[in-house]
Amino acid sequence: MPPVLLSLGRWLRRRLPYIAGAFMVLTGAAVAGYFLLVKAPGDVMNDDVEFVEEEAPKKKRASETFVWPFYGYTPDRTRYLDTKIGPPFRGLWRFNTGDLLEYPPVLAKGTLFTLNRRGETFALDSRTGRLKWRRRIGDENAASPAWAAGRLFVPSFTAGLTALNARNGKVQWSTDIPEGAESGPFITNGIVYTGSGSGTVYALRARDGKEVWRHQADGPVKGALAFSDGNVYFGDYSGEVTALRAKDGAPVWNSSTSGASFSRAGDFYSTPAVAFGRVYLGNTDGKVYSFSAKTGELAWTKTTGSVVYGAPAVARVPGTKPTVYIGSNDGKLYALDARTGGERWQFDTGGQILGSTSVVGRLAYVSNFEGKTFGVDVASGKRAFMLPGGRYASAISDGRRLYVSGFSSVRALVPEEGRGGKRKKRGGAA
Repeated sequence: MPPVLLSLGRWLRRRLPYIAGAFMVLTGAAVAGYFLLVKAPGDVMNDDVEFVEEEAPKKKRASETFVWPFYGYTPDRTRYLDTKIGPPFRGLWRFNTGDLLEYPPVLAKGTLFTLNRRGETFALDSRTGRLKWRRRIGDENAASPAWAAGRLFVPSFTAGLTALNARNGKVQWSTDIPEGAESGPFITNGIVYTGSGSGTVYALRARDGKEVWRHQADGPVKGALAFSDGNVYFGDYSGEVTALRAKDGAPVWNSSTSGASFSRAGDFYSTPAVAFGRVYLGNTDGKVYSFSAKTGELAWTKTTGSVVYGAPAVARVPGTKPTVYIGSNDGKLYALDARTGGERWQFDTGGQILGSTSVVGRLAYVSNFEGKTFGVDVASGKRAFMLPGGRYASAISDGRRLYVSGFSSVRALVPEEGRGGKRKKRGGAA
């Protein structure tokens, strides 16, 4: 959960979720007022920081064996799927989990896995929405699971990290994590990586949960970790961003910020995305940051109108330049030049944005706290899609269907054109 909710305590979150949501809205308004009254330091632009012009990823072929295994799609958490899928859509199925879905699901070979706040894990048939199995792990959750090699890894505030058999939901192993895991795990080379409320970053053996190494950060690690070129990247609540060597946890670099007023550092709740030789993430000081992935040198900052909890999507969509897409609590989705931080466009959703952004095809998807999910054209910044429902989580896709999380339910949508349905006007709700 973002810091404003953590301050309410776990007891209040479990028992008074709607009051907690109202508190978040009021607190967000207060924070926005604070930014207007107290001036924070200006933005930074450093042309000397290396920027790597990467090749665009190859377009993925839609199939029932497609895998979106982690929060953010890939270990670098860039949240970009190059596919042809797009609106107009029609509804295919809807499944209600009975409690808040703060994070998007993951997908593996025809099964959608999602976690609700009270610790329930659901495995759904991605074609029909039929429940395959459900299992409760602990009693509180605020992260996405991760899938690898037939296992599902489930983080929990109260039950640490648990590995399930993804086919039937049976527990394979579980490990305690003091102060809980709110950091969505990822797996590479047989190792699962996650952070914790105590500020400890863990590397665990995926087959049995045995610890490989741990690292102690200076503040709680609530966002997910990102991986690229042998390094693990994360931000923490002390306002620091850290790179560790993935194989042994050895420090590579550490950078701090003082982007809030009076030379204070804000908190990094945002999960980083690593692309173009840079690390990108938002901060509660209202800024978006870009660091060198090699050295940690600050490349640029961009100030928004309020705190930035959500994780960015970073992509070079065909026909566009490398761009960072990220939402702010000021209700706006920003498209920023990935090299310089310069603003390409902004789109006002009309409500606070607390969750991540994803880019599927040519649209950037984001949800706001007013309960709407938008698809915004990455080239023009114009709305191409809107669906009532949503709250935190952005959309994911397998190239055939779009999966959108509402407050407590998951919906599957399919493109209407070419599937026998009447074509709807672009921009309409599904």
